[in-house]
Amino acid sequence: MAKKTADSSKPRITLTSIDYEKLSVLAEAAQHTMPEVAAELANELDRAQVLPKGQQRTNIVSMGSQVEFRDDMTGRVQTVTLVYPHEADISQGKISVLTPIGTALIGLPLGQSIDWTTRTGELKRLTVLQVGEPASTAAETV
Repeated sequence: MAKKTADSSKPRITLTSIDYEKLSVLAEAAQHTMPEVAAELANELDRAQVLPKGQQRTNIVSMGSQVEFRDDMTGRVQTVTLVYPHEADISQGKISVLTPIGTALIGLPLGQSIDWTTRTGELKRLTVLQVGEPASTAAETV
């Protein structure tokens, strides 16, 4: 049985140049402590379209974005904010980009679906329903 390659089934993603630069450093730094997630993030970065400096699209999940998404397996809708690991706080709905779901969300456009694998190896699918403006990263882009 042939294994489906993840990259061929994943949708195109878009990142701001600032997110791309910071996430590249983060993926490199996490290689020794979280190799699987770091590798997945690096794969996402490799296939990303990077916007020129100063450009940002509001319908794309970026760092600091509030994202409403649907678990296509259960129908459950969740709203989370995508943050860097040191800002993560699940009780406040802030999820780290260095989690499997955070890595799946980064760069996705509104309305796009993606398959992702949980830490326990379960295959899931989510769809982005709404993308809010990044709050914490807006000041950093000025």
